[in-house]
Amino acid sequence: MKLHKQIILVVVAFFALLTAGFSTASAAKADDDASYSSLYTVAKQNLGKPYVWGATGPSSFDCSGFTSYVYKKGAGVKLPRTAQAQYNAEKKVSYSNLQKGDLVFFGGSTSSISHVGMYIGNGKMVDAQNRGVITENVKAPWWHYVGGVHVTDLDD
Repeated sequence: MKLHKQIILVVVAFFALLTAGFSTASAAKADDDASYSSLYTVAKQNLGKPYVWGATGPSSFDCSGFTSYVYKKGAGVKLPRTAQAQYNAEKKVSYSNLQKGDLVFFGGSTSSISHVGMYIGNGKMVDAQNRGVITENVKAPWWHYVGGVHVTDLDD
């Protein structure tokens, strides 16, 4: 009987955590005056900061910690914590339709995403990776691009 209760508690906790990620993912809307310029300003201010796995800023970042930080500070939007959850939560957009401020994702497939960056136009992104927060090409040979998402409409 004791084992049965423990299993039920684990299952309930699992589904509570799973649904918590989905309920907060797209629930937050951008500030009325949110713009790409405000996002890009936050991203630029953090160029050169070190990469630390699991870090969410402001002194160091991992990839999804960086995109979450930029969207929270620059647009008032709360994103899920992991790259996979960020991809799952938002509206998908093709590479040819990416807009500045959209998020770009990398990994083995759309169900095994391991990296995220913020698109800044002209095939470039700002991301946090082993060399820290940098600007680089989306189609760099060390990344396998798997998709993009549009988080919110921005003023510019």
